[in-house]
Amino acid sequence: MVNHPTQTSIVEPAFWRGRRILLTGHTGFKGAWLAHWLSGMGAVVHGLALAPATEPNLFDLLKIEDKVCSHIGDIRDIHAVTAAVNACQPEFIFHLAAQALVRASYREPLATFASNIMGTANLLEAIRGRIDVKLALIVTTDKVYRNLEQIHPYPETAELGGHDPYSASKAAAELVLASYRASFLAGQGTAVLAARAGNVIGGGDWSEDRLLPDAVKAWQSGQTLQIRRPDSVRPWQHVLEPLSAYLCLAQYAHANPQASHAWNIGPDDAASVRTVVELAQAAYGSGQTEFATDIVGPHEAGLLALDASKLRQTLGIVPRWNLEQAVSRSMHWYRDFAQGQPAAELCDQDIAAFMAGNA
Repeated sequence: MVNHPTQTSIVEPAFWRGRRILLTGHTGFKGAWLAHWLSGMGAVVHGLALAPATEPNLFDLLKIEDKVCSHIGDIRDIHAVTAAVNACQPEFIFHLAAQALVRASYREPLATFASNIMGTANLLEAIRGRIDVKLALIVTTDKVYRNLEQIHPYPETAELGGHDPYSASKAAAELVLASYRASFLAGQGTAVLAARAGNVIGGGDWSEDRLLPDAVKAWQSGQTLQIRRPDSVRPWQHVLEPLSAYLCLAQYAHANPQASHAWNIGPDDAASVRTVVELAQAAYGSGQTEFATDIVGPHEAGLLALDASKLRQTLGIVPRWNLEQAVSRSMHWYRDFAQGQPAAELCDQDIAAFMAGNA
C-alpha cells in the first residue's frame, strides 16, 4: 500500500527565517551551497569546518564568511565542536563535515575514521543534554550499505557495511548516531536523522577525484580527460536535490520527531560514468576523453543504486531534474563562471530554477 505524503516537498523560506542553524562543513562544496541558501532565506547560520581545501573554492567565491558566523576548526577536536555549539545555541544542526573521498581514505584511513566516526561522536556529545537542539541531520552516504554489486537498489533497511575506509567510516558513524539517539537524544526531544545521498554533481566543486571537476579542469586546459572506471554505475543527482531534501526533512521532523531514522536521497535510475561524461562533453561543447580498458587502483564499487521510495511516499519528494538536466546545469555553471559571471549569481539562478521546477 502506498502512503500519501503528509508534508509538502517544497522548501519553505518563511520556516527558516530567524532559525538558528549550526552547519558543519560550510567551507566545502555542498556546505557552501547550503550556507548560501540558508542565509538567503534569513536563517542565522554558524559554520564549523576546516579552511577550504581547494583553490578556487565556493566558500570564498560566495563570500560565505560575510553571511554566516564562521568557526574554522576541526570536528575531531571536541573542544572546538563544543565551543561552536555554545556560540550558536542551535535549534537545527546539519552535519556535513567529513573526509568525503574514497581514494583519499585509502591513503589516510586513520584520518578518515577520526573525522567521520569521532567527528560525528563529538558533535552528538556536544548536544547531549541540550534540549534547545530540536534536530540534528547527519549526512552520511549511499556507500554505507554492504555492497553486493546487485542490480536491485538498496532500501534503508539493507545491511550496512563498507569495503573501503570511507564507506566503513560512514557506516560506523551511523552506529554511533543510533546509539546516541537511543541512549540520550530521543529522551531529550532531539530528532536525529541520517541522510544517505547519492553521488552529487553541480557547479562550484573543485575537489580532487570528482568526475565533473576533473572533466572541467582537463577540458579547460586542453588536456584529455582520463576515465579509469567508465562502466561504474552510480545514483547521480544535482547538488540541489539532496540539499532541498535535507531542508524538507528538517521541516518534517520539526513537526514529526518520530522521523528520526535513515533516509535515502537519490534519483529513480542510476547511470554509468561513461554516460555522465558523454552528457557533460555534449553540454560543454568541446573536450577529449579517453576511457580506460583496464581497471587500476584500489577497489571501488562497480554498481550502486538507491531505493528512495520512502522519501517519495512520506514527503512526496521526487527528483526535479533528470540526469541530462543535472549535468547540463552543472556544465553551464562552470562555463558561465569561466566567462566571468559571478558564482553567487549562478547559484541563485540554479536555486530559483530548481524551486520553480524549471529545467
